[in-house]
Amino acid sequence: MADARSVPLPRVVRAAGRGPGAQAGLYVSRQAATPVRYVLEQGLQALAGWVPTLIGIGLRGLLYRLMLPMDGWAAIERNVRLRFASHIRLGPGCYLDEGAYIHACPGGVEIGAGSLVMHGAVLHVYNFRDLPHARIRIGAHSLIGEYTVIRGQGGVVIGDRVYTSPLTQIIAVNHVFDDPTRSFVDQGITAEGIVIEDDVWLGSGAIVTDGVRIGRGAVVAAGAVVTKDVPPHTVVGGVPARVLRAVGETERPDQHATAREIYF
Repeated sequence: MADARSVPLPRVVRAAGRGPGAQAGLYVSRQAATPVRYVLEQGLQALAGWVPTLIGIGLRGLLYRLMLPMDGWAAIERNVRLRFASHIRLGPGCYLDEGAYIHACPGGVEIGAGSLVMHGAVLHVYNFRDLPHARIRIGAHSLIGEYTVIRGQGGVVIGDRVYTSPLTQIIAVNHVFDDPTRSFVDQGITAEGIVIEDDVWLGSGAIVTDGVRIGRGAVVAAGAVVTKDVPPHTVVGGVPARVLRAVGETERPDQHATAREIYF
């Protein structure tokens, strides 16, 4: 990978001071693959994006096929905001809750069969620097909790049956700030990528930073900040996160199992 400090500034910064026409063209280029696609996607969302109840879900299930790939049927609630819809793929049985925002950029967003993206969640590939691995991939039967934020500049791959609790952040990018004589804005970014394997549960408010792999079956405690790899089938917590115990162990050696009522 090239030195992050040599990465050019985003075009939105370089375009500052240009005329209205150039600014409008830049805006459209950040919303859809082509101007024609922009008109199509915005038109369909204006037409059907606000319609409530099952009628709206059915209408969007039909009309949105004209702008994004769907494998089978997906349920899309009203006021879901979709950008670069031609690069969004929804698996059968997907559910996008009201207020979700998906911005695919050229790298794309793929949501697997039966996965749910809940209210206020933001999935943004955010690739305006031609980053080679930018994308977001979510496996089958996963849950992206309310107000979760996923930024995919370095690539985010989430496995099957992964649950993120409300207000989780998965951020596959970092700013470079090595040189104290220059603003971090002028020093570029790094984007290594994040992998979350199958059957992982992220607690409320957990933050996963760039370059991390979370192993299968791991549990991340609420409020933890994950800055390094998490071994499979471990419980981690704290700031920065550290291994607290293995899944299946009690929290204290002298702690006896107590009866719990478990629901399925």
